[in-house]
Amino acid sequence: MVRGRLSRGLVGGAALVALAVFGGAGAAAGADARGVPGDVEFWVNPDTAAARQVVEWRQRGRIADAWFMGRIAGRAQAEWLYEDTVASADGTGGTRDVVRGYVEKATAAGRTAVLVAYFVPHRDCGDYSAGGARDAAHYRAWIDAFADGIGTHTAYVVVEPDAVAQEVAGCEGADATERYALLAHAVARLGQQPGAKVYLDAGNASWIPQESRLVEPLRQAGVDQADGFALNVSNYRTTEESTAYGHRLARALGGGKHFVIDTSRNGNGPYTGDDKAWCNPPGRALGTPPTTRTGDPAVDAYLWIKRPGESDGTCRGGPAAGTWWPEYALGLAVRARGAHLVSLAPPGVPGDTGVAGVAGDADAAGARDVPGAQGRQT
Repeated sequence: MVRGRLSRGLVGGAALVALAVFGGAGAAAGADARGVPGDVEFWVNPDTAAARQVVEWRQRGRIADAWFMGRIAGRAQAEWLYEDTVASADGTGGTRDVVRGYVEKATAAGRTAVLVAYFVPHRDCGDYSAGGARDAAHYRAWIDAFADGIGTHTAYVVVEPDAVAQEVAGCEGADATERYALLAHAVARLGQQPGAKVYLDAGNASWIPQESRLVEPLRQAGVDQADGFALNVSNYRTTEESTAYGHRLARALGGGKHFVIDTSRNGNGPYTGDDKAWCNPPGRALGTPPTTRTGDPAVDAYLWIKRPGESDGTCRGGPAAGTWWPEYALGLAVRARGAHLVSLAPPGVPGDTGVAGVAGDADAAGARDVPGAQGRQT
């Protein structure tokens, strides 16, 4: 039932142009200032599909649309590790090096990377994001390489979105005992890295409404050894609903467990039109940008774990799971609300061609009726 988001490769030239367009978005992003206890600034990858889309649309004259896309391109998003990258003959380029590349870039920028481990056998119970390791030994080796890649760098790691909740709900073909043991191994192994904060995924507030049903499975999957659990990954439940559910689940686990919430696409809450509310629902919006300033001591962070604009699957006209879908991304960005969601496009950037003026119009209009921004999906 998860909603893949299999990330695409990097294109360095586009990243440099995107940074120029947005006045150094990687340095300006990160919701909070340094120096406040508990604050963490998350890494903004300057070379995402959203950043490349900004460049393309500006070149095509879609200035307002490019500005809105800056709401996504300039925010920290998780890096998903979902396959066993094969090393070259000299032993480089494998999963370990892919992870190391992310955390080293984040460290060089003075930031913390957000990573997702998404490779459990029989992933997604064979649904849109099917795949994963071929067997238990393969998965354990993959996790070991993942952890080695982190080294002593700092990182927030979300372990296997949906894996526990799917098993509780009924995952045909999966071995529950083996799955929970593999998740426990992942939590323990990743937790050996001194800079890693590890969060075991626990589904969302509507999936397993009776949170008591999750307690024993989460314990078998290693939640007691984790820094906490993750909620709402790739889903649309509101932050308020997710927070209340998280507190109930934490109490059911004995109290004291912290959690993180995926706010990437929950700005308009869940879709209620049909029973596939999780799959590319219409009318959704970006949520609160990534931050550790949650106002709740039990909520360690709001994160953009799902990458806004990557398809949930081949539903409602969407492309394959994880494929970049620019018009859907644009809809999420246009509908976002709140002054904190201004685009990272300051006035006075050389070659700006009017984007600063469009940005001002967009703020004044509350992201409505912006010249040049008509015709997008609602």
